[in-house]
Amino acid sequence: MKLIIGGYAQGKLRYVLQTYDTEDMQVLDGEIPENPEEKAVVNHLHTWIKKRMLVGGNPEAELFKMLERCPQCILISDEIGSGIVPLEAWEREYREQTGRILTSLAQKADSVERVFCGLAQKLK
Repeated sequence: MKLIIGGYAQGKLRYVLQTYDTEDMQVLDGEIPENPEEKAVVNHLHTWIKKRMLVGGNPEAELFKMLERCPQCILISDEIGSGIVPLEAWEREYREQTGRILTSLAQKADSVERVFCGLAQKLK
C-alpha cells in the first residue's frame, strides 16, 4: 500500500496518475473498493473517514480489513490537522481520529509521500 498525503488542491491525484501504473486500477473518490480484491486508487480518504464516523462506523477497522485483501491500493488523503482548531468537539474528534488512522497507515505503508504544489517528497 502506498500513502499519499498533502494539503487541499496540491495535485496529489494528478501526481499519482502521472507517477504510478494505475491503468488497471479503479479511481474512487471518497470511497473504498466494494470488492477489495481489485486494485484501487482511493482519493479523498479523509472524506470517507468522516462519512463512516457520521454513521457510527469504525473507519480504522474497516479500512485495515479492506487493506488485507487489497495491499496494492494507493490511498490519498488531505492533511487536515494543520490550521485553525475547530470549535465543535465532533470536528476536533474527526481530525484527531483521521490523524491517528493516517499515522497507522504510514507505519504499515510500503511508501509514504507528501505532495506540495504538485511535487512529491518521499517520507518513507
